[in-house]
Amino acid sequence: MELKKYKLGEILDVTRGASLSGEYYATEGDYIRLTCGNFDYQNNCFKENTSKDNLYYIGEFRSEFLMKKGDIITPLTEQAIGLLGSTAIIPESGKYIQSQDIAKIVCKEDLLDKDFAFYLISSTIVKQQLSAAAQQTKIRHTSPDKIKDCIVWIPKLTEQKCIGKLLRTLDSKIELNRAINQNLEAMAKQLYDYWFVQFDFPNAEGKPYKSSGGKMVWNEKLKREIPKGWDTAFVKDVATTYSGGTPKSTNAEYYDNGKIPWINSGELNSSIITKTINYITESGLNNSSAKLYPCNSILVAMYGATAGKVSLLTFEACSNQAVCGVMPIIDEMLFYVYFHISSLYNHFITLSTGSARDNISQDTIKNILLPLPTNKIAKEFNKQIRCLYQMMINNCQEIDILTKQRDELLPLLMNGQVRGEKRNVSICGRLEND
Repeated sequence: MELKKYKLGEILDVTRGASLSGEYYATEGDYIRLTCGNFDYQNNCFKENTSKDNLYYIGEFRSEFLMKKGDIITPLTEQAIGLLGSTAIIPESGKYIQSQDIAKIVCKEDLLDKDFAFYLISSTIVKQQLSAAAQQTKIRHTSPDKIKDCIVWIPKLTEQKCIGKLLRTLDSKIELNRAINQNLEAMAKQLYDYWFVQFDFPNAEGKPYKSSGGKMVWNEKLKREIPKGWDTAFVKDVATTYSGGTPKSTNAEYYDNGKIPWINSGELNSSIITKTINYITESGLNNSSAKLYPCNSILVAMYGATAGKVSLLTFEACSNQAVCGVMPIIDEMLFYVYFHISSLYNHFITLSTGSARDNISQDTIKNILLPLPTNKIAKEFNKQIRCLYQMMINNCQEIDILTKQRDELLPLLMNGQVRGEKRNVSICGRLEND
């Protein structure tokens, strides 16, 4: 594959966004201002920013800053290590305003394919140049000119299109799996709400219990009505709990070539955990307060940025001390306990005050009081939810495989070690035929 050398500025344009006055920030409106929080830089894709509540902009701005679906953006400010060089694609027209921390990438279509450009900007060769040229302040910055000064080697346009199509197809499948998982999770939460908040689980005739006149009785401990025949219990009555620990970081013996998965509290940002990048050795486990959580343990973040978040662990692992593991004694109670604790997120946040957010204790989790359904109801709920979560786990595993394939292919395709043309390597052809 013949590669030609360019400065990025020769094959694309980079424009900075608008300077938006803070006096027009609002909690609701027609337009959302883009920030660095819109980059999922670990997965190199767009995400909705949920870290702030004043993301709307109600002031005037020029129409050129209103983004269109398919626009490529990249950050000009590195608010997290590794952010510079990330790319994202705008998912909807007429909704997002390009702010001054965000650059828009516009390709010269006779020289550069748009899909190829998306991956080119986020490739290692460009990221390294941006990092080297970034202003060395507490928060590093780049600029449109510095992006345009980056040197790249690219193939001819037909080859770019094939490479871009291949990588885009892989990412589209990854995005589809994530969307399916979001829907599956929403279905599971809706079923929990229907059965255990509205108490409309199926009665003996298969009809909604409460809506069909099922008897409700006042429970003094919960200060609410619950179905007749139900009891109450604390989490400590139905589950074993213990928190993790961190091996001494300066002792290499505790980490080098470790094979025991070790979860830190920051990983509790999704409903299920199917992998980790952290491992410790058996010596590290034995020389810390950490214990192994079995597969299907419920993990609760007790402090830190993810305080109050709850995840289901799908493999055997241990954790740092900011995590509490909850292991239901009866298997059929797993998903009921999981969703009940998950539903208390706002309550946990109220408890965890202060900058350290360290007020969620193991005792707090142990002493959560919950309505105790009959064994039949808990078993049936567990059966239905387990099917949904197994599909989610399968999708996550497929995402991991596809992500690995994409990440291994990306540098090979970009530097010409693998050719994308069908007459050389039929990568695109196989994908299309499959």
